[in-house]
Amino acid sequence: MNLKVLLPFAVFTEKTGVSRIVAETREGSVGLLPHRLDCVAALAPGILTYETDADGEVFVAVDEGIIVKAGPDVLVSVRRALAGADLGQLREAVEREFLTLDEQEKSLRTVVAKMEGDLIRRMAALHDD
Repeated sequence: MNLKVLLPFAVFTEKTGVSRIVAETREGSVGLLPHRLDCVAALAPGILTYETDADGEVFVAVDEGIIVKAGPDVLVSVRRALAGADLGQLREAVEREFLTLDEQEKSLRTVVAKMEGDLIRRMAALHDD
């Protein structure tokens, strides 16, 4: 298979001769082999694993995104990715950087939604006067 991991403004990695890929979704892990039917899955923050004869097993920490298999090509599009040899350190990076930021984004969105609600109520009150 041919694997390409895309970030918003760059290609993170591009590999040929990939024999297997395992990625995490919100429903669990998904495995891709060369002859698997084409598919699409939403990725959860976690570890993407792929294997080639040249590199062996490689681990990449990825943020939320999507994985698409079409024939021999597998495209992974994520917001952020980190490579590393130590699986434990990558897992910690996912928990520290990707999941924490997601919680911060949720908190920020909640605050903005409350502010928007207050603004709408004030504008409605002004209109009623």
